[in-house]
Amino acid sequence: MHVLSDHNSVISEYLHELRDVELQKDRRHFVQNLETLGTIAGYELSKLLEYKQVTTTTPLGTAVTPLLTDEMVIATILRAGLPVHRSLCQLFPAAQPAFIGAARKPETDGKIEIELSYTAGPKLNDKILVIADTMLATGKSIVETYEALTKTHGHPKQVYIVAVIASQPGVDYVTKHLPDCEIIACVVDPELNERSFIVPGLGDAGDLLYGEKT
Repeated sequence: MHVLSDHNSVISEYLHELRDVELQKDRRHFVQNLETLGTIAGYELSKLLEYKQVTTTTPLGTAVTPLLTDEMVIATILRAGLPVHRSLCQLFPAAQPAFIGAARKPETDGKIEIELSYTAGPKLNDKILVIADTMLATGKSIVETYEALTKTHGHPKQVYIVAVIASQPGVDYVTKHLPDCEIIACVVDPELNERSFIVPGLGDAGDLLYGEKT
């Protein structure tokens, strides 16, 4: 588990602006902040990957440069995860994208169930799978996304989950069901409310990005 806010850094400025109920009204700035945090989290992710030494010829000589060796697939859950997914794909331009349509079903007896309606992506065998999302709330959509992708697309070499804001219950759920994955989060909040929203969180990320669902 890698929590970037465990150390003071510029991340706190972006998290403050994301959370602030007044600043959230500037949708363009909200998206930019999410993309910036996605890029920062992606940089931290890059430190965990494998590299090989390559000789680069410059106009004045040669330099030995470490380059990524693994093929990567970067997946996201539509629709709130798109800004983080976009920033990661820009940071890792050789990565292949994957998309999952997932939504919460109406609650039954207080239980959250996830409905998967769409999966699209390349084969995962022996590749690095990164699942990117803005919020890791209950963790159920992350786990079911992984299960849906591996059922039809093969099994990855390693799984990383990148989230801007996670909840401690969601982290616990994911690590219980996907014990070999590694999680990179900008911040981990302590709890979920009765609607399974992260507290203090930032509200409904999808609605803030694209407007309320009808």
